Amino acid sequence: MASNKKYWKSVEELNENSSIVETLRNNEFVEQIPVDEFLGDKEALSSSATSRRDFLKYVGFSTAAASLAACEGPVVKSIPYVVQPEEIIPGVADFYATTIADGFDFANILIKTREGRPIKVENNNLEGARTGANARVHASVLSLYDSLRLKQPKIAGNNATWGEVNAKVKAGLEEANAQGGAVVLLTNTMASPSTDALIDELKAKYPTVKHVIYDAVSDSNALDAFEQVYGVRALANYDFSKADVIVSVGADILGDWQGGGYDAGYAKGRVPKNGKMSKHIQIEANMSLAGANADKRMPMNISQQKAALADIYNAVVNGASPKNAEIAKVVNQLKSAKSKGVVVTGLDDVNAQLVVLAINSAIASEAFNPTKAKLVRKGNAKEVSQLVDYMKAGKVHTLIMSGVNPVYTLPNAKDFSEALKKVKLSVSFSMKEDETASITTIAAAAPHYLESWSDVTIEIGHYSVAQPTIRPLFDTKQFQEALLTWTENSVSYYDYLKGFAASNVSGKSWNQIVHDGFAMNEALPLVANTVDFSAAVSQLTSVKNSGLDLVLYTKTGMGDGQQANNPWLQEFPDPITRVSWDNYVTISKKDAERYDLKNWNVANGGMNGNYVTLKVGNVTLNNVPVVVQPGQAVGTLGLAFGYGKKAALKQEMQVGVNAYTLYKNLTANQIVTITKEAGEHEFACVQLQKTLMGRGDIIKETTLEIFNTKDAEVWNPVPMVSLDHQETPTTEVDLWTSFDRTTGHHFNLSIDLNACTGCGACVIACHAENNVPVVGKSEVRRSRDMHWLRIDRYYSHEETFSGDVELKEGTSGLLNSVSTLSDMEDPSENPQVAFQPVMCQHCNHAPCETVCPVAATSHGKEGQNHMAYNRCVGTRYCANNCPYKVRRFNWFLYNKNSEFDYHMNNDLGRMVLNPDVNVRSRGVMEKCSMCIQKTQATKLQAKREGRLVKDGEFQTACSAACTSGAMVFGDVNDKESQVAKLAEDERMYHLLEHIGTKPNVFYHVKVRNVK
Repeated sequence: MASNKKYWKSVEELNENSSIVETLRNNEFVEQIPVDEFLGDKEALSSSATSRRDFLKYVGFSTAAASLAACEGPVVKSIPYVVQPEEIIPGVADFYATTIADGFDFANILIKTREGRPIKVENNNLEGARTGANARVHASVLSLYDSLRLKQPKIAGNNATWGEVNAKVKAGLEEANAQGGAVVLLTNTMASPSTDALIDELKAKYPTVKHVIYDAVSDSNALDAFEQVYGVRALANYDFSKADVIVSVGADILGDWQGGGYDAGYAKGRVPKNGKMSKHIQIEANMSLAGANADKRMPMNISQQKAALADIYNAVVNGASPKNAEIAKVVNQLKSAKSKGVVVTGLDDVNAQLVVLAINSAIASEAFNPTKAKLVRKGNAKEVSQLVDYMKAGKVHTLIMSGVNPVYTLPNAKDFSEALKKVKLSVSFSMKEDETASITTIAAAAPHYLESWSDVTIEIGHYSVAQPTIRPLFDTKQFQEALLTWTENSVSYYDYLKGFAASNVSGKSWNQIVHDGFAMNEALPLVANTVDFSAAVSQLTSVKNSGLDLVLYTKTGMGDGQQANNPWLQEFPDPITRVSWDNYVTISKKDAERYDLKNWNVANGGMNGNYVTLKVGNVTLNNVPVVVQPGQAVGTLGLAFGYGKKAALKQEMQVGVNAYTLYKNLTANQIVTITKEAGEHEFACVQLQKTLMGRGDIIKETTLEIFNTKDAEVWNPVPMVSLDHQETPTTEVDLWTSFDRTTGHHFNLSIDLNACTGCGACVIACHAENNVPVVGKSEVRRSRDMHWLRIDRYYSHEETFSGDVELKEGTSGLLNSVSTLSDMEDPSENPQVAFQPVMCQHCNHAPCETVCPVAATSHGKEGQNHMAYNRCVGTRYCANNCPYKVRRFNWFLYNKNSEFDYHMNNDLGRMVLNPDVNVRSRGVMEKCSMCIQKTQATKLQAKREGRLVKDGEFQTACSAACTSGAMVFGDVNDKESQVAKLAEDERMYHLLEHIGTKPNVFYHVKVRNVK
């Protein structure tokens, strides 16, 4: 039945005499489409070089616009620029050089912005840059858009203005000055010379001001040792590219040791060139990234490590013979290397740090560089301890904190909280209303580093600048701006910084420094003091083991925990354990059997484990889950910092236990007791297969001796298949028709297993570039993680992978083979470790393409395997037919879904999304695209500039993030390109080459220097 109801679009239509209504009735479109603006000028059109294709574009535009105007759709209101900034071109990315300095991570980086939004971190590759963005640095851009950030200052828990905050602080400073009360600035290591100058000016105005530097994870013992020898509170610097023999005692030189950033230099010596590569010997308790990459790994408890270090010193400096035969071999190699050797330590002991400085000085190590000492960790544990005592005694009138959260990170946090009540005025500059900011008088909302100006001295003689890449999102103020206000200096911090830089940097203008991100100054040589090291050696040898050693450490993903609300980092699988969304105590297999502790796999593919209680002194940490860790030294346990936070975190991110409670005296090595508890813990582990089980065609490896003395067919054999009953190389057999791929670009990705350290920076970079969703612990546990790139980690069953191959090949008979392979699933107590990044291999003969019923996945002429999401109907045939298992199925809509309350569920978090890559919906397959948007942008840029693409310009997110040089991307049709030369290298092989998929990703055989 027809409806007689009448509808009005507006009240104006009720007025029958309205001229507006008449106009709307006669016009199909409310506003005329401005086609005449670009087609109506006859002279301009005739004199232009407009092609037929361009003309059709214009016609297409007018037709499409008319069609769009005729349809009813949702109204999206956009506010255009009133005055568009000259540097912003819609659709074109801008890059800004800046520096991250959050008290734990320090690096020169580039920030990619789109339409004014920072969306990605890149490495600053200018010569002289102190770069090396790790997984946390790449993820830091997402922390900018944290919806739980402190959005304005608060006084006593109530919203306040900055005028009220400054008035209250100035009144407190004046009162403290009048009464002679102590004013303490408690900050993290800012390494900012301009901020130090501002603090000095505050001290001049208020003489009772004292500055205490506190780092949550302390390097105080190493700082004390270096200061004792060289007179400067800094950390020794190292260039591992200059070392032929590297001996590390408890130092994760590929992790966060001394601020990190050593992987690039390390990798240069690890790739065999001219028959040579460096030798790396690792002595440690926890299995670390450095230990996993070492040629020789020696698990030892803390007292054994100290004794080994003393033995090395006595042998190198005094000529004594080591008591331990393995240490004797280490000493012989170190002596043979002479100045090409280097010794480092991560032992949290001032005597150990002194001994290492003495050894490197004695051998005149070229890799050891005290002149360029690092200034990235300057915390003083003794002064922090004294501060708490002074607060307890009521001697501190005003406490102003910036970049620290002692109520969470101090082991005696309860004492600090109680003592804080005796402080008359307390201020916390923080991005979050965290454990500390929530109980201080004033919670001062601090900006993210991408909203701030600053300067940083990462090492002596190196000056960096941090610049904002977006206007402040909230009502925040920098600590430096507050210092200027409190000293009644009316100049802005930007102007102050600009003037400071001009007087401290020569040879570069301010604009040039901001453009490059850094400048170099001449570093004055440091002169070593005369120190008697014999006492330090005696102290090391007198240490006796008195129980289980607890080794506290920082994870590659979580670091010191300040980015605990970052879902990219929570979902990031630990490179060693492959566990995400958790921390846990690691224990050796032998100790696990002693305490009846286990891990086991359950029906849904997840991993479970027992709980324990840890006790250090009088402090107890309950219900800590256990991971039985291959390679963990017997008599030791490992536990990571950074978890167990509650304040200012989303519920999903409140995971793990707080290891800082066991960080007695800010020392990472503690004596601990352990007790098994009831219950079982559910882990989100992305890789349950721990060993290769002798499958040498997945990770190919050899020794340096065989590599130098045998032909390539011995250590890198080409797989053979049967063709007409004849053994034929698989490279000569095709099931598919081949095409001529020599015309145009053809992209390949090279991955060198010798250079890959397993750090995972590429994983987070891929997340940021390609809008990869976060799915949460529950989904990861169901093997539904969405990572486009994974880094497989394998242990050997025997002590070496070559031993595994020999064991497997030595089996005969079905029962014997089954029994042997079953045993080989169990890793060695001290295994060799191998890392292998695996993403879509972009096969030229792709099995996924032949089984897709709707042609959603197809091959491009440039070698990329494409995914048309709109065509995909989610059959998952392609995933079943993929031998590499790299295709991911969207089980849910992760965008704008409250069930997945991460950054894609709120408007602020979605600001990080890359507009060049669409956000996928549920029910489709997705996988690595070889960053086709980046290759297209590179080609268009070269086209605009009328030139050929240069080698090195083509990049994927993973290759650009790889600071070790393990990943190289490029056009193999350019025979002068680096990737084309790597494709011809004798070490090159394809993953599962025997199945004939002909991938466009290739690997290089891993070579170990085990002699």
